[in-house]
Amino acid sequence: MALKIYKPLTPGQRFKTGETFEEVTKSKPEKALQYPLRGTAGRNNRGKVTVRHHGGGVKKMGRRVDFKRDKPGVPGRVAAIEYDPNRSARLALIHYADGDKRYILAPSALKVGDTVVAGPEAEIKPGNALPLKSIPVGTQVHNVELYSGKGAQLVRSAGNSAQILAREGEGVLLRLPSGEIRRFNGNNYCTIGQLGNGDHKNVILGKAGRKRLMGWRPHVRGVAMTPRDHPHGGGEGRSPIGMPGPKSPWGKPTLGYKTRGKKKTSDRFIVRRRP
Repeated sequence: MALKIYKPLTPGQRFKTGETFEEVTKSKPEKALQYPLRGTAGRNNRGKVTVRHHGGGVKKMGRRVDFKRDKPGVPGRVAAIEYDPNRSARLALIHYADGDKRYILAPSALKVGDTVVAGPEAEIKPGNALPLKSIPVGTQVHNVELYSGKGAQLVRSAGNSAQILAREGEGVLLRLPSGEIRRFNGNNYCTIGQLGNGDHKNVILGKAGRKRLMGWRPHVRGVAMTPRDHPHGGGEGRSPIGMPGPKSPWGKPTLGYKTRGKKKTSDRFIVRRRP
């Protein structure tokens, strides 16, 4: 994928760049694999704002993506590469031999007309899904399951891939895009290859309005508020925080303060934390 640079006819286009979509082969999505998305504006089921600075944005439809790859041994043909407004990676529309149609995340090497298949006996090539224990050491993978059978939860954004480093009994060590090395169950499924649309991280939005179209609202600094609105507020002119440690708007310590409880987590599978 390449980036296009705009001729600055307006101030908002002066530094703006965008995607060329040259790899996209189909403009309209598969209707049966769509579902309506309702914006929550960062609110929970009681209408209370639980995530700030969310709201607005353009309306979009969701796509049902197959993260489980639970059709072992059934070959599928790549019918199209499509854009998905809800993620940075591209989608591949798969027409399976049994008549089923599904979306999967599209690796960079996957082209229209290629055949993909899932299962322990599948060939090691981009787009095929296999258990981690069936993949050679050194292979790049994506769409990795954290828990066997739950569906992929890791390495799903554009340009990302994880690398298989070693096998330890029933476990497999992976280096994740963050640099973290983690142990996974060998039965967890993943997909071969690196995800496409790698230049997504280089896109320059160019203006605030483009961020608003994505559903982001302005973020105001605490020191710019009044004391009644934020612990950092108040003072004459530009003033420091003026307290031992930064606080959230509700007075809780932040920026490095650990709030995670001592509950059972998957941290015990981390071999080396990210740098």
